Amino acid sequence: MSPLNRQRMKLLALIMLFAVPLVSAWVMVEFRIGIPDERTAHGELNPDVPRLADWPLVEPRPAIDRGDWVLAFDCVGGCEADADQWWRLHRALGREAPRVTRLRLGPAESALPGEVLGEWQEPPGWRDGGQLWLLDPQGQAVLSYSAGVDPQDVLADVNHLLRMNSDPATAPSDT
Repeated sequence: MSPLNRQRMKLLALIMLFAVPLVSAWVMVEFRIGIPDERTAHGELNPDVPRLADWPLVEPRPAIDRGDWVLAFDCVGGCEADADQWWRLHRALGREAPRVTRLRLGPAESALPGEVLGEWQEPPGWRDGGQLWLLDPQGQAVLSYSAGVDPQDVLADVNHLLRMNSDPATAPSDT
């Protein structure tokens, strides 16, 4: 092989090194090959759940900071273990914990640190006892979890959502 042909082969190999990943990515996207179709969230999307402002809660309504994500859980009695479990999950968020408020719905003697108490005026039809909801800063339910959900699954979803939605207070301004 002549030196000129060897140089051409090197150039062709270099072009292929950069072209093959681009072509394979285009084929994957265009023909949906190797792209998972299933959702990655552990909770369920439930569009029937109204905004937090429309929930039938006893007045005065719980004070929740504007811009906070809300982890609302329904207590059907004797839920101190559940409250402690969600408190531990809140602590596991680390530096992201101030962006999340826990709302305990149901009878409670006292609130755990960082927890807000609320009570139903009347249980709504979309509620299922012991359920957990993750609400965005606008009060819209993003995910719903049934009673007995694994806290690690909820933690993974909350971490993912907080990572994908930056904190507006720390975001750089455009001015």
